[in-house]
Amino acid sequence: MKSLRVALAGLLLAVLATLVRAEDVLYLFIWNTYLSEDTVRRFETQCRCRLNQDFYSDNEEMLAKLEAGAIGYDLIVPTGNAVETLLRKKALRPLDKTKLPNLKNLKTEFRDPWYDPGLRYAVPYATSVTLLGYNATRLAEHGLPTDTWALIFEPQHLEKLKGKVTVLNSQRELMAAAMKYLGYSVQETDPARWEEAKRMILRAKPYWANFSNSTYIKDLAIGNIWVAHGYSSDMYRAQQDALEARRPFRIDFRTPKEGAVLAVDSFVLHQSGGRPDLAHQFINFMLDGANAADVSNLIGAGNPNAAATPHILPEIARNPGIFPPSEDLQRLEMLRDFDPKTRRALSRMWTEIKVR
Repeated sequence: MKSLRVALAGLLLAVLATLVRAEDVLYLFIWNTYLSEDTVRRFETQCRCRLNQDFYSDNEEMLAKLEAGAIGYDLIVPTGNAVETLLRKKALRPLDKTKLPNLKNLKTEFRDPWYDPGLRYAVPYATSVTLLGYNATRLAEHGLPTDTWALIFEPQHLEKLKGKVTVLNSQRELMAAAMKYLGYSVQETDPARWEEAKRMILRAKPYWANFSNSTYIKDLAIGNIWVAHGYSSDMYRAQQDALEARRPFRIDFRTPKEGAVLAVDSFVLHQSGGRPDLAHQFINFMLDGANAADVSNLIGAGNPNAAATPHILPEIARNPGIFPPSEDLQRLEMLRDFDPKTRRALSRMWTEIKVR
């Protein structure tokens, strides 16, 4: 009987231990390919927990899922304008900076962002530029420019590129590219200028292959498309994939001379998350220089972490499409949230663009 009790007690302890371990899960809602498997394993070993990741490819997609009732995410990695939206909705927990000693590693220029003054809610993680990736070999053969948004908007160029161009399936990003090409700010709210941008997009649309947030990486790398409007980190990936496959062409990317969108993605704690303790552990882990460098070396993202610089591959650190020089930075703008009236008008305009 005693041996039976001991066995039952042992079984109960094993079950309880399993339940405790099952509860030690950090739920992360993040962009595709933003963490390497090695980084995940290192964190799980350090925290003795499990990291569960759900993915999105666009801020609007992430916000729509949350608006539809998705709950339970401890950490999310939104861009600045989406941080602004989440703060307006009172959806975020404030940070406990006493649990983030590695916060000191952030570069000075990222310590007081407009979307979260004083970093009360958000910790910058990665940067990217929305620019043009292109098949440099094919464009040179056709005498096409590579330094202007005219490449995706002007029929004189598009006639040589029909079916070989993709643009982001994002109302804010595509409209921003159009506005920059027209010489306006990405924050422009004049309805007449929005209409001007819409007309230009509709004029160019018949020449485009599709709207894409992810497939353009593979299509650019294998030569199915020659020009893609997308994120610098994605263009780096396409470039490397083409090199590794020894394609008979070269992929390159650059910031258009008219300017572009700069994005800063940050870690934020969602109100519905149940493990803010693990969330803080993860943020501090990712603020370590070697860990912070992972996102740059993995996908070619820019990096707001000064301690990461010595760990970033030299060919990435000196790439102007990833780490823009000062003359390019002056032409970059961050997207900001719009008021509800403007958001509704833009949504209607986007629906018209997609269905026509």
